[in-house]
Amino acid sequence: MTAARPQLRFHDLTLGYERHPAVHHLDGAVEEGALLAICGPNGAGKSTLLRGIIGQLRPLGGRIERGGLDARDIAYLPQGSQVDRSFPISVYDMVCMGLWRRSGLFGGIGRADRPKVAEAIAAVGLEGFEGRPIGTLSGGQMQRTLFARLLLQDARLILLDEPFTALDAKTISDLLDLVRRWHGERRTVLAVLHDFDLVRAHFPQTLLLARAPVAWGATAEALAPENLLKARRMGEAWYETADPCAA
Repeated sequence: MTAARPQLRFHDLTLGYERHPAVHHLDGAVEEGALLAICGPNGAGKSTLLRGIIGQLRPLGGRIERGGLDARDIAYLPQGSQVDRSFPISVYDMVCMGLWRRSGLFGGIGRADRPKVAEAIAAVGLEGFEGRPIGTLSGGQMQRTLFARLLLQDARLILLDEPFTALDAKTISDLLDLVRRWHGERRTVLAVLHDFDLVRAHFPQTLLLARAPVAWGATAEALAPENLLKARRMGEAWYETADPCAA
């Protein structure tokens, strides 16, 4: 059996803000087609790592190899609090934004694209909501809309930042079905998650992060009690006046 090639590789990676590191000395590789949970205490650097992968943050040290991926090959779902729901746009138009990387910002949606948009909306259970302004949606409906947009991006690498926070059980189940679909299509999925029971049930691999890596591997081993205790203690030891990295 041919071994999967790395989709991402981290070489002594350090990421942070204003030279203050939030992720320290991360080494390792994410195989193509992996389904990986990223877990850890609040402030552990989980979201920071995703921002580094998409290029929003330049490394303070080390580097990231992206296996030949360019921006069109990466789909990113930010935390819900980062989505401006006051913007006057409909569900249909929000989902169509998933095509912009191929059609261009002002390229418009062609007749051939309309069935794809309809299929994505149906896949997340939002038929009949196409004309609704996104500001009128519940949290679950908004997250379904964002997942439909991800479907249209058709990306090889999918990054999800706390995708199931504050959602009802039915919405979580439906969106997990899409995650499993992506995994079955050999797409690489990384998800920042806090619910360890959900991670153990659905994510075969886990990176446990507490600014520095604590454990990385099979989920049952990475989330072993001794590793969780170590991550908690590392989190309790953080302090805001840590020395900045050298310029």
